[in-house]
Amino acid sequence: MKTITFIIIVLISVSGCGQNISQLYEKTNEAVVLIKTSKPEIMGQGYPKLLVNVNGIGSGFVISEDGEIMTASHVVQTAENIIVKFSDGEEIFARVLYSYPSADVALIKLISPKSTPLKTVKLSNSDEVKIGDQIFVIGAPFGLGHSLTVGYVSGKYTRKHIESGFVSTEFIQTDAAINKGSSGAPMFNMKGEVIGVSSFILSNSDGFQGLGFAATSNIAYKLLCEDKAIWTGIESYLISDYLAEIFNLPQKSGLLIQKVASLSLGDYLGLKGGEYKMSIEGEELIVGGDILLSLENIPLTNEDNLHKSWLLMQQLKSGDSLKIKILRKGKIIEITRAIP
Repeated sequence: MKTITFIIIVLISVSGCGQNISQLYEKTNEAVVLIKTSKPEIMGQGYPKLLVNVNGIGSGFVISEDGEIMTASHVVQTAENIIVKFSDGEEIFARVLYSYPSADVALIKLISPKSTPLKTVKLSNSDEVKIGDQIFVIGAPFGLGHSLTVGYVSGKYTRKHIESGFVSTEFIQTDAAINKGSSGAPMFNMKGEVIGVSSFILSNSDGFQGLGFAATSNIAYKLLCEDKAIWTGIESYLISDYLAEIFNLPQKSGLLIQKVASLSLGDYLGLKGGEYKMSIEGEELIVGGDILLSLENIPLTNEDNLHKSWLLMQQLKSGDSLKIKILRKGKIIEITRAIP
């Protein structure tokens, strides 16, 4: 009799948990969006290069009635066009407000208002998240919008800059499935509050293998809503050591510019992206573009100088000038431009 009673209690408990997640899904789903992007990509090898407009997908979630949407930086960082699709099928163009690629978080905003009132979700204090907490993610894996996955918090990881102590990255690890198209999707606690922004997976097969990561809500809020991290529109790769020698850098490291989005800070500064795809020891790079050496005489030779450069850019206002030094086709060039 005791065994039967125990089984009944367990079944009621499981049923109640499932119902709770269903209710939470209904409560939060309308605030989750599908993000469609387009950007030029280099196709094929050799010259002349072939530029093709490639479509991308990601996810995001509405955090304000003004149409502000959080997502992953890599979804929108170099996108030429961004379209937000809501659960009712309505689509609206958006633009990037702020982005911090190192933490993989970005904030975009609708260009025009939605025809019906926006549903929003609340950001929770991610410091309260504990390993073992149950969570759920609503995203668009492989473009399948508003798909629900459930899992647990498996770990938490924080990285600080050595000198300043500034927390630049902070991630929550989960076993909830995060696949292509779910980047930028909200990770919820069991109150229906956002604790993370889905970022990346660790996999040997490009498929989900139980190691998914989300940038914490606290770091996302600080970088995007408080610090208002400047959107550079640049995708870059730090080259150092033997790669710096291969590219004949006059210093021990620099930023190889891969792509530059139109109307971004990088575009205003006149930076040029790469033109040729190349694989160096298994690393896929786009070469032929500028290599950024310094910003306002700060050489980009170590992590702390990179952070100092970012802090300097954060203080820029319209009308301010910015001086950069680049290596372009074997020549060192200094460029000074006014910020529009």
